[in-house]
Amino acid sequence: MGFELNQQALEGHDDRLRGALAGAGLPVDDLTDAGRSFYRFSRGGETVGFGGLELYGETVLLRSIVVLSDQQGFGFGHAITLSLLDQAHLLTETAASFFQSLGFRPITRDEAPAEILTTRQAASLCPASAALMVRSLPA
Repeated sequence: MGFELNQQALEGHDDRLRGALAGAGLPVDDLTDAGRSFYRFSRGGETVGFGGLELYGETVLLRSIVVLSDQQGFGFGHAITLSLLDQAHLLTETAASFFQSLGFRPITRDEAPAEILTTRQAASLCPASAALMVRSLPA
């Protein structure tokens, strides 16, 4: 990828973030809960997408990655995801193959840290059928 994205921290109540997530059918009910960090990603001053993390001690839940519809197909989802990663877990109903292409692997709920399973995302916002995935990057 021959581009760099700018990253700007956002509050969970940001209307652009909420609108993009809701428009993509992603959860917005818990965006202002403690431990969440959300970011706007732009290129050349133009917003291309949003991403977020939930922090639970040393465990991180990657969540709410969305690329605006007119910006899809250029590799922005890949760039946003990699910029947020160190070690992350995620839940997805529709994008498992996309995240597998980025090195995530499916895991069972028995393999997930308790901190992830007790999040609102895992416990109630995403259905039990959502794929739970993890990616660890080399140190």
